[in-house]
Amino acid sequence: MEKLQRILHVDDAEDIRMIIKISLEMIGGYHVDQFESGQEAMDGAKGCNPQLFLLDFMMPDMDGMETWSALKTLPGFADIPAVFVTAKAEDNFSQNMLNKGALSVITKPFDPAELCAEIEKAWSAHLEKIEGSV
Repeated sequence: MEKLQRILHVDDAEDIRMIIKISLEMIGGYHVDQFESGQEAMDGAKGCNPQLFLLDFMMPDMDGMETWSALKTLPGFADIPAVFVTAKAEDNFSQNMLNKGALSVITKPFDPAELCAEIEKAWSAHLEKIEGSV
């Protein structure tokens, strides 16, 4: 089973980026590359080698789904899964995101101490799905 090590995170809110970076790096031991917009992620992603995208859904210019679609056009990024973080807590919104291929939808506000566990759960389910289809 491939261990998750590298995450590309996009969120327009500086405080959320800081909380997520501290949580994922200090608690989870992940390497996190962060960007504040979809366009910034597109411009800087090439050197990141992410295994997972962690994307805010509601952002100016490009929302999280548009950012994911754009990132997947980069060479080597087509099959990278995404977890979305959003303040939109409606069940039908989360289900719609899952139907579009998201591994998980994490609702803001979230518990920084539980963030790594939620991402690991989504990653494990992703790997089981891949291994089951081989």
